[in-house]
Amino acid sequence: MTSPKYINSELSNQFQNAVKMSTSPSASFMPGGSPSQFAGSPPSSYFPAAASRRASMKTPAPKLLKPFATEDIKILLLENVNQAAVEMLQSQGYQVEFHKTSLNEDELIEKIRDVHAIGIRSKTKLTARVMAEARNLVVIGCFCIGVNQVDLEWAAKHGIAVFNSPFSNSRSVAELVIGEIIALARQFTDRSNELHQGIWNKVSAGCWEIRGKTLGIVGYGHIGAQLSVLAESMGMSVVYYDVLPIMSLGMAKQVNTLDELCREADFVTLHVPALPETENMISAPQLAAMKNGSYLINCSRGTVVDIPALIDAMKTGKLAGASLDVYPNEPAKNGPYFDTALNAWFEPLSKLKNLILTPHIGGSTEEAQSAIGVEVGQALIKYINEGSTIGAVNFPEVSLRSLTLEDENHVRVLYVHSNVPGVLRTVNEIFAEHNIDKQFSESRGDIAYLMADISGVNAEDIRELYDKLERTPFKILTRLLY
Repeated sequence: MTSPKYINSELSNQFQNAVKMSTSPSASFMPGGSPSQFAGSPPSSYFPAAASRRASMKTPAPKLLKPFATEDIKILLLENVNQAAVEMLQSQGYQVEFHKTSLNEDELIEKIRDVHAIGIRSKTKLTARVMAEARNLVVIGCFCIGVNQVDLEWAAKHGIAVFNSPFSNSRSVAELVIGEIIALARQFTDRSNELHQGIWNKVSAGCWEIRGKTLGIVGYGHIGAQLSVLAESMGMSVVYYDVLPIMSLGMAKQVNTLDELCREADFVTLHVPALPETENMISAPQLAAMKNGSYLINCSRGTVVDIPALIDAMKTGKLAGASLDVYPNEPAKNGPYFDTALNAWFEPLSKLKNLILTPHIGGSTEEAQSAIGVEVGQALIKYINEGSTIGAVNFPEVSLRSLTLEDENHVRVLYVHSNVPGVLRTVNEIFAEHNIDKQFSESRGDIAYLMADISGVNAEDIRELYDKLERTPFKILTRLLY
C-alpha cells in the first residue's frame, strides 16, 4: 500500500501539474505546427520582450509574522491526528502536544487552559464549559467533516475560529458504500461469519448482482456525487434527493421528495449532516415506503436513522439488509464499549442477519487521513500566521495578501468584534495617525472580523494600537502580527 508521505507528495505534484497546464490554443489551431512542437505554452522565442520582462520580475518573499503580546504558540492535538499535520505544525516552530486518544472533560479542561489552538476529530466534545476554561484559545481544527462536536456559536462569540475538512475523505466514504452495496447484495458478511464457525452454507437465494439495480442517494454533495459516478460505472441507475436543486453527474436523476426516492430505489444511502431537520429522517414511514427486500446504508450521522424502526423493518423482512457506520451514541475510545449501556437497542440490533456494523470508519483510510491532516493543518497555520479565515465554518471569511520582506515596519491587525454600528469609525480613528495599506472587513450574524495592514509603525506604536483596540466596547478578540 502507498504510504501517507508518498500520497502527500503525489497530491502536491498533481496540484502543481494542474497549475502548470497551459491554456494556450491547441496545435490544431496553429498552422504548420506539429503536436509535439506546440504542446504546452509557446516558447519564449516567440515573445522575446515578454520573456525578458518575466525573467526580470521577482516575487517578493513572504514575511514571517509573529504575534504581539503572545509567547510561543501552543497546540494540543488529540485522537491520533495524522502525522502529516503534526509535522507541518512542528515545522512552524509551534509547541505541539500530541495524544493518540480523546480526553474526558476534566482532563480536557486541564489541558486546554494554556493552548492557542486545538486539533480534534469526532470523539472530543468542545462544549461551552470546556472552552470557557481556555484562556488563550483562538482557533480549533476539526480533522474530519463534521463539526457538531463543537459549540460553534459559543466559539464564534468568543473570537475562536473553527476549521474542518469537508472534502478530503469523500472518496473513501464513497468507496466504502460501494463495498457495502455489494456485500449486502451477496450476503457475504453472513457467509463469512458462518465459515468462521465452521459452517459451509453455499447458497444463491436472495443474492443479487448490483448491475441494473437503482441506487437512491439522499444528499447529493461531494460524497453523494462521487458515489453516483462510481455506481453508474458499475451498471446501476441513480436517483438522488437533496433540499437544493443540484445538477446531476452522468445519467443520475434528481427526484422531488424523499418518499419518491424510497419508492424507486433498491438501495438507499444517506449522506446528510446532523441537523434538527435530519433527525430520524429515516423512520417507520420512510421504511414503509421503501421496496420490499430493499437495503439501507447510513454513513452520514447516527441521528439520521431511527434504529428501533430499522430493527422492526429488518425483522419483518421489509428490508433485506442494512449497513450502519454511525450511531446516536458512540464510544469515546476503542475497546469493548459499544453495548446496551451506550445504546439500549444494541442487543436486538446485533442479532440481525445481513446487517453490517462498522465503527465510524467511513473516512478512515491512510489517504483520507493524510489529506485531512494537510488541509486542516494548512488552515490552522494560515490563521495563526496570517489571520486568514477562508474555510472557517463559524466565522466571517476574510483574507489579505501576505506581507513581504519589503514591507518593513508593518503590523497586521486582526480585530474580531460585535457586528454593531459605529465600529469602523471608532477603529479607523485609532488608525488615523498611521497609513492603512489595505483593509477588509466581513460579518456573519452577530460577529464581524476586520483585517488591516498598517505601515510606518514601531514597537511603541504597536503597543498603543493594541491597548486602544482592547479598550473598545465592541472588542471580542484582538490579535496583532508584526
